[in-house]
Amino acid sequence: MNVTERLNTPVSHQNTDDGQQMYDFVKARESSARTYANAIDTVIERGHLAQVFDTSGREYLDCLSCAGTLATGHNHPQVQQKVIEFLQSGHVAQALDITTPTKYRFLQKLLECLPPDFARHVRFQSCGPSGADAVEAALKLFKTATGRRTVLAFHGAYHGMTAGTLALTGNLTAKRHVASLMPDVHFLPYPYAYRCPFGVGGERAEDISLAYIERMLSDPESGITQPAAMIVEAVQGEGGVIPASARWLRGLRDITARLDIPLIIDEIQTGFGRTGDMFAFEHAGIEPDAIVISKAVGGGYPLSLLLYHEKYDTWQAGAHAGTFRGNQIAMVAGAAALEVIQSEQLVARARAHGEKLGAALRGLAERQPVIGDVRGRGLMWGVEIVRPGAAADALGSRPADGGLARAIKKRCLANGLIIETGGRHSAVLRLLPPLVITEAQLDEAMDKLERSIREALQS
Repeated sequence: MNVTERLNTPVSHQNTDDGQQMYDFVKARESSARTYANAIDTVIERGHLAQVFDTSGREYLDCLSCAGTLATGHNHPQVQQKVIEFLQSGHVAQALDITTPTKYRFLQKLLECLPPDFARHVRFQSCGPSGADAVEAALKLFKTATGRRTVLAFHGAYHGMTAGTLALTGNLTAKRHVASLMPDVHFLPYPYAYRCPFGVGGERAEDISLAYIERMLSDPESGITQPAAMIVEAVQGEGGVIPASARWLRGLRDITARLDIPLIIDEIQTGFGRTGDMFAFEHAGIEPDAIVISKAVGGGYPLSLLLYHEKYDTWQAGAHAGTFRGNQIAMVAGAAALEVIQSEQLVARARAHGEKLGAALRGLAERQPVIGDVRGRGLMWGVEIVRPGAAADALGSRPADGGLARAIKKRCLANGLIIETGGRHSAVLRLLPPLVITEAQLDEAMDKLERSIREALQS
């Protein structure tokens, strides 16, 4: 029986009581730091592409896809077949950073996906399982290469939960009770049009932002020493799906190049087609000094990498290591997923579906005044929920309503749609469907979202 036949073969389901027992057992013993399971209060058992099923056999349309990890969806037959063949091959499953045929083939495929100019001079560091480890590696590399210690990040950023990456993250919830985070981090305003940090909006806000950054970095009394690096997301994900314009990114690249500040682009959530480009920074036509990648690159298995210009390759052997940086299964799955992304033209598909999804969401916003803003690119969209009837500020923005957003998310689950919330006050509904989602499934997702908003308002 091949992979597709196995996926389509009916399985015996646990009854609802058994599913509830499993959920309660895990909840009683899992740490209070858990998040997704608190909102998705069922036991997810099986998945196929954009669909998942719980233990009672109930079907859900997955527009979270493991926080954007599953670009090719759950159990894509081509990816799973490659993994099964590898497991039966006798090849080593873990290899530290030792060279293997699997690693060679994976890197060949990865290089095909990189922008040509960047690929020409690239070096890579294989990191531990999570994207945070790739960011930690980037911090070490650029502090080593430059001899500097200051790092610049942005309001609303999310780069991970380790000590260094948490120091770079904007959200205060996880930082409030943790002492001794990495010092010498300075935060800059991100171009968040709906809630402009300068109160002006539009291109004028971008101009002010860039002028502020350049003058701060040029001011001998700014209090900020010359940075080892600047790290930025071309589209902020956890911060509320906030895309930076190509114009602003080009300005940022120009400033950092002139002032000799290495620019790191965090592509952990946006990389490999998510935004309708292979990488989110490509629409700006810029070349960063480094990119950090994880999530989709492992084809659903844990893997992260730091990719950087060869001129910064100055660290010594052992300067960054990790037992599971040689995860061969992830490299097999990753190479297969990248092949699917290429062969099924999922980048162009994400762009086309994104235009359709964006238009549908903007139409929904016209019918539902609790939607304050709709923003995104490709198959990465945010819907900001605001307080019904509240007064708007001078730019037309109304107060965020995280409580209503959570109620909508709960109704979505009841209606068979999995989404997530994020952004300021957790008031942004986030849609991150797998790139293999069909047009019919997008229509279904929009119907379920609109119904869920109406139900949440009625309740």
